[in-house]
Amino acid sequence: MPVTTIAGRTVHVDDEGFLTVYEEWDPDLAEELAAAIGIGLTDAHRRAIDFLRADYAVQGETATLRRVSTVGGIPTKELFALFPKKPAKKLAYIAGLPKPHGCV
Repeated sequence: MPVTTIAGRTVHVDDEGFLTVYEEWDPDLAEELAAAIGIGLTDAHRRAIDFLRADYAVQGETATLRRVSTVGGIPTKELFALFPKKPAKKLAYIAGLPKPHGCV
């Protein structure tokens, strides 16, 4: 499992840079991850991130965009506005979770 340094701390990542250890993530790290892909976090971003992390803790896998929309109550259109182009992938990356199944 590769290791990298983000914001001065060591974290475990996969080959694409997604965190692999749930406990290594925190909101400060989310800010750094978001900035690295050109996203400035707002309360709306944090609401999506919080849902994704809570859902992962229960389900054991990263929620799809459809699940974030239907269960999390965040419209798909809003997710595309918050996380342009590849919202599921970007949301998972910032939330410190594995890439959702089906994402390329």
